[in-house]
Amino acid sequence: MQEIAGLQLTPSPKAQEMRAKLVDFMNDEVFPAEEAYHAYRVEKGQDDHTLPPAVEELKTKAKALGLWNLFLPSESGISQLDYASLAEVTGWSLEIAPEVLNCQAPDTGNMELLHLFGTDEQKKQWLEPLLAGEIRSAFAMTEKNVASSDATNIETSMVRDGDEYVINGRKWWTSGAADPRCKLFIVMGKTDPSAAKHTQQSMILVPRDTPGLTIVRDVPVFGRHDQHGHCEVLFEDVRVPVSNILSEEGSGFALAQARLGPGRIHHCMRALGAAERALQLMVDRVQSRVAFGKPLAEQGMIQRDIAESRLEIEQARLICQHASAIIDAKGNKAAAPYVSMAKVTVPRITLAVIDRAIQAHGGMGVSDDVPLAAMYGWHRAMRIFDGPDEVHLRTIGKTELSAAQELRP
Repeated sequence: MQEIAGLQLTPSPKAQEMRAKLVDFMNDEVFPAEEAYHAYRVEKGQDDHTLPPAVEELKTKAKALGLWNLFLPSESGISQLDYASLAEVTGWSLEIAPEVLNCQAPDTGNMELLHLFGTDEQKKQWLEPLLAGEIRSAFAMTEKNVASSDATNIETSMVRDGDEYVINGRKWWTSGAADPRCKLFIVMGKTDPSAAKHTQQSMILVPRDTPGLTIVRDVPVFGRHDQHGHCEVLFEDVRVPVSNILSEEGSGFALAQARLGPGRIHHCMRALGAAERALQLMVDRVQSRVAFGKPLAEQGMIQRDIAESRLEIEQARLICQHASAIIDAKGNKAAAPYVSMAKVTVPRITLAVIDRAIQAHGGMGVSDDVPLAAMYGWHRAMRIFDGPDEVHLRTIGKTELSAAQELRP
């Protein structure tokens, strides 16, 4: 695979200034709020999906600092490469920081779709309140009964009946659906099963309060329920106006690819931040813990684990930056194999770093006294959502097999 020449991997001066401001905000505001956030979640219990008050307070402060909607170039004025360095910082506090900056999934992807393909009316009704952080949204694509790693498999039906679409189907892993602030579902289904394979699908906007839309349950990730939820959702004769179609009939698969490209790289950026936090927790632990007569930090095996972690993080960051720079220079399609490389590599190294940190913490590492267990569960899931490793490896392999060779010995 040939290198795309001339790419710069250094964030712009504007992004560097924003990063310095964000680091201060994380240290002064976000990290101190983590204890109150988790205390609220414990007090309310896993079935409660209201937002801890500390987050709304931080959103107001982030807006005032200009740390808002950083993921969307048209709003932030920065590139994907610029955003990479900022998203990584938010990954240090994954449950709080992205939402505080209005950069949380799945809303970011939904906002990108509405920004690129929504009508003026759709933008006014849904995009504007999403950009303002007043509501949340959900993305309903994955289905329980089919292999959704191939999006053409989805079975949810969208049948036109006069001036309405009638939607029937069962989705799961519909992130964001449990949050009481969720007002919009972007639903992917089949409007024409007889069409060509990649033009059978469409996306339709479904308001949360539409009759026939039922949240069946919130699905835990490794036994943990996130605040916004990952839900199984039932659509039974759900009727919405034809004007709720996003873009046009048959464009659903293409829209999904447009949505998932930036979304995947954003997840990778945040995962790098989680890896950095895990490494710092490990370094702090081994410097203060004594075993067999000396600090763990003086043990050769511990030093090796720290070194391996640093090597892996630096390599993964370069892949992530490279993919981001190609998105900026050439667009999502040209960047697809590089995004796939990042999507496979970054979760792998993040899990490896977190696992070493858990090991260094001993029994504490698998408890909730430190965030490592929760971090491990989420980033293990990352090897499945937004395309499992196998799909991305297939993309990388096919690209390599078809690539023209510059040198032919």
